[in-house]
Amino acid sequence: METLTDQNWLLTVGVFLPLVGVLVMMFIPRNEESTQKLVGIVTAGATLAVGVFTLSAFDYGRSEDLQFFVDAEWIPVINSNYTIGLDGISLPLYILSMAVTFLVMVYSWDNMPDAGNPKAFFILMLILQTGMAGTFVAQDLILFFVFFELVLLPMYFMIGVWGGENRRYASLKFFLYTMFGSAFMLVAFIVLYYNTGASSFGFAHLVEAGAFIDRDVQIWIFAGMFLGFAIKVPMFPFHTWLPDAHTQAPTQGSVILAAILLKLGTYGFVRIALPMLPEGAKAWAPVLGILAVIGIIYGALGCLAQTDMKRLIAFSSVAHMGFVMLGISTLTTFGINAALFGMFAHGLITGMLFFVAGSIKHRYHTLQINKLSGLLVQAPHLGWILGFAAMASLGLPGLAGFWGEFPVILSAYNPGFGLSEVLFRTLMVIAAIGTVLAASYLLWLYQRTAFGEPSAEFSNASSEGGVAHSLSSAANEHDDHDEIYDVTPIEWIAWTPFLVAILVLGVYPQLLFKVIDPAVTALVSQLGETLG
Repeated sequence: METLTDQNWLLTVGVFLPLVGVLVMMFIPRNEESTQKLVGIVTAGATLAVGVFTLSAFDYGRSEDLQFFVDAEWIPVINSNYTIGLDGISLPLYILSMAVTFLVMVYSWDNMPDAGNPKAFFILMLILQTGMAGTFVAQDLILFFVFFELVLLPMYFMIGVWGGENRRYASLKFFLYTMFGSAFMLVAFIVLYYNTGASSFGFAHLVEAGAFIDRDVQIWIFAGMFLGFAIKVPMFPFHTWLPDAHTQAPTQGSVILAAILLKLGTYGFVRIALPMLPEGAKAWAPVLGILAVIGIIYGALGCLAQTDMKRLIAFSSVAHMGFVMLGISTLTTFGINAALFGMFAHGLITGMLFFVAGSIKHRYHTLQINKLSGLLVQAPHLGWILGFAAMASLGLPGLAGFWGEFPVILSAYNPGFGLSEVLFRTLMVIAAIGTVLAASYLLWLYQRTAFGEPSAEFSNASSEGGVAHSLSSAANEHDDHDEIYDVTPIEWIAWTPFLVAILVLGVYPQLLFKVIDPAVTALVSQLGETLG
């Protein structure tokens, strides 16, 4: 058993430091809003600093191995330990969760939802941060399940309290869908535990022992995990909670949901379902591939039918996560690498799109696409940022989205471990058609909102006043239609890291691939030992 020595404290601090901020904020009077926001931002910034230090201390020469590993006694009566560690698969998502939380909090300095109460809002975001980071470092099934479920309540309250008109319906739907999947997932965990000798919930033990479980049993256990993870992704046909949740959630909730929470499901497939149940994964791979491609086409067609900007972006997530699941279903190093890159890129790009949508809603008080036009005239910087994010989302070469889609399509040409080439090559062709549809709905959205002249309802807005206002940090004090202002300094601070990362990873994807590839290669090699 290892103890907290050397740098093994890093992950524990990185995961639980936000809860220290929660404790401090509980003693700040409710009327001291600036102090509450400052404590929240400083806590998130300190957590990100720990993450940056973790990046610098990580040994990239052995990214396939667990680093900063801790294995301490936790609940001995059920053989569950506090086991955490980080490798090349989890490192990018772990850091992304910290960066996104910090930037969302910075954005919230001037852009609090109408319901107010920043104290409760910032506390919930910090709890979310702990749940997200903990999920990516957990190496014990019970610990993983605790963190996986910890994110549920904060997001439920963020949607239900600070959301739109139908927030109660959307938050309840989100809660019930996720709990339904989690119940089956927990049963699958318990059945896996007993079928591997009931000696440990640790990932390493279950990966080693899971390969010897009877194939039919693996298929049934995988089915339980499939429900839990597929609903979280969400895969077709379990996606229906997502458009409602995104449409009603405040901007901050939409960004965190798109950038991080959807990745908990795809990460669960890669980290748990595939390595622990190799025979089950092979049996379910065609189903995953078929549902993924249906999601790609259905999500794209759903986008073309939308009249609300946030709802359109939400349906685009269904399509983009379909590409991720298609890559995972190939069971190849190439496909899983592309899927992990796609997860990271989607977090940046769709998070940015929801940021822009929230700022448009703050200015125009509507997200109805037919009421928005002339954004490039009234707020040119905001219009160009929307265009940049839309181009990245449709997979334009040179931007991060390209490397999450194009390699996935290629990977389907040669699936692994004897999977049907005819089936996966057919899926490849259909997925390629999905990229054309993606260009259609994103260009259609951009043309309707950014080009042309401002609609009559907003035609009297002064662009000069907007530019002048952008120099002020008090954007939230102007809630009328008399002034459509451009990007504010706070928005520039929160958004610039997203924009830079999208461009840098688009030009130099090896920056991310070289971190995740050794770990993915080790994972597929492990599958090969069982599947041949």
